[in-house]
Amino acid sequence: MSNSSETMLDFARRFFAAVTRGDLETVRACYAPGVVVWHNHEQVEQTAEQNLSVLGWIAQNVRDFRYEDVRCQETATGFVEQHTTCGRAPSGKEFRIPACLVVRVEGGRIVRLDEYLDSEQVKASLG
Repeated sequence: MSNSSETMLDFARRFFAAVTRGDLETVRACYAPGVVVWHNHEQVEQTAEQNLSVLGWIAQNVRDFRYEDVRCQETATGFVEQHTTCGRAPSGKEFRIPACLVVRVEGGRIVRLDEYLDSEQVKASLG
């Protein structure tokens, strides 16, 4: 977190706002060294650089990328956010994919992010 007065929910909002606008440097600053990003549809742990590459692709190729129906709760170890990921795929097709992220934060930075979403919806929307 950027300062001692920033709450965990403020941090979560700042993180997702950076993802939404494609601000990869802010996203990188939210990640701790050695961060692990895991997605249930791939079941592969990504490094920060691998994840930033994916987020960069989204910023370049998905129009009107945004999160809707956001519900975020602080936990003892970070936060959990449920939201609907929305946008327009490169094909022009609109998509809405519900997701849930469990995020562990230590020392004001994300050390692990686990994202759960329906892989069939991802394939149908972006595949």
